Amino acid sequence: MVSSTNLKQRVGDGVKPRKATAPKSFQPPNFTIKELRDAVPAHCFERDTFRSFTYVVVDVSIVMLLFYAATFIDTLPVALRYIAWPVYWFVQGIVGTGVWVLAHECGHQAFSPSKAINNTVGFILHSALLVPYHSWRISHSKHHKATGHMTRDQVFIPATRSQMGLGTRSNEEEEEYEESAIMAAPLVDLWWIIVMLTFGWPAYLLWNASGQDYGRWTSHFHHWSPIFDPKDKWQIIASVAGVFGTLGGLAYATHVFGFMAIVKFYLVPYLWVNFWLVLITYLQHTDPQLPHYRNKEWNFVRGALATIDRDYGFILNTAFHHIADTHIAHHLFSQLPHYHAQEATEAIKKVLGEEYYYFDNRPLVAAVWNSWTKCRFVEDEGEVLMFKN
Repeated sequence: MVSSTNLKQRVGDGVKPRKATAPKSFQPPNFTIKELRDAVPAHCFERDTFRSFTYVVVDVSIVMLLFYAATFIDTLPVALRYIAWPVYWFVQGIVGTGVWVLAHECGHQAFSPSKAINNTVGFILHSALLVPYHSWRISHSKHHKATGHMTRDQVFIPATRSQMGLGTRSNEEEEEYEESAIMAAPLVDLWWIIVMLTFGWPAYLLWNASGQDYGRWTSHFHHWSPIFDPKDKWQIIASVAGVFGTLGGLAYATHVFGFMAIVKFYLVPYLWVNFWLVLITYLQHTDPQLPHYRNKEWNFVRGALATIDRDYGFILNTAFHHIADTHIAHHLFSQLPHYHAQEATEAIKKVLGEEYYYFDNRPLVAAVWNSWTKCRFVEDEGEVLMFKN
């Protein structure tokens, strides 16, 4: 996804770095995974296939009802159409994001105890949203196994000072601001935020934008990508075929109903799904409080705890199946079903305490701006790295 190294190198041009926004006294946590798992009630790890399917049925039913309702929009007076279509796009995008989250749960084998059910449901749902299911499942698994690691994590790897083209600064120089840069930077920041939220997801899938730098073209659409192992070949090919199957269906629908019908009923809601997906993921892993690690200080628990829970409000938290407000629990125990994640989060908080449980409930616009402007780079040296701006 576009957000981290690629874009921020451009945003950083001409803007002098400021002081670290996180406390320099940060000490990495030393919890064990057993200690945290033992705090969570055992039933939270139970996967109920029937219960999981009820969420799919509800979400897909709402998608279909919204689609059916939208077929009447162009029969409304023209003035009302300009209201009804944006409402449809926005709401359908929210529900579609919920479908995406359920497919994501399948990729973690959290939907059902059956691997076949997980992969079948995940493949169908993600293919319908133009996501190569197994390709993403494999890279996302690597992200979970190395979250917060500067050279092994898969997405949202911070740019370093040298990658930003910034030389060593003294404390005095860090305090200096050029008036022209200050006045121009907010507009540049806003532009790149819009680019990230609009094109970040397809850019990540197509050419690994903001992903780990492998030194050559990396994509979720070719099986020889350095992300994958030779044994993954046929799963990658099947995933790409699934996406092309959906594209073929859309092409046929375009032939029958016209291009603008596809734009109005599918493409714009699809862009809203991308918007929410990138926004949620970016904010889960980018905040001034969050550390990143190099080899000597990284371990799985420290990486999993280098994420942040955010409150999107009752409606969005529910529609997104609590992927945003229980993300720490999800990173610690990725096979834990979403319908137990709130209970698990409350149990984990008691162990982590305020020092190591990261949470933010500021408005989303403020959260994005805070993360984008205060999380521009990390230092080239050191094993525990905090964002600087």
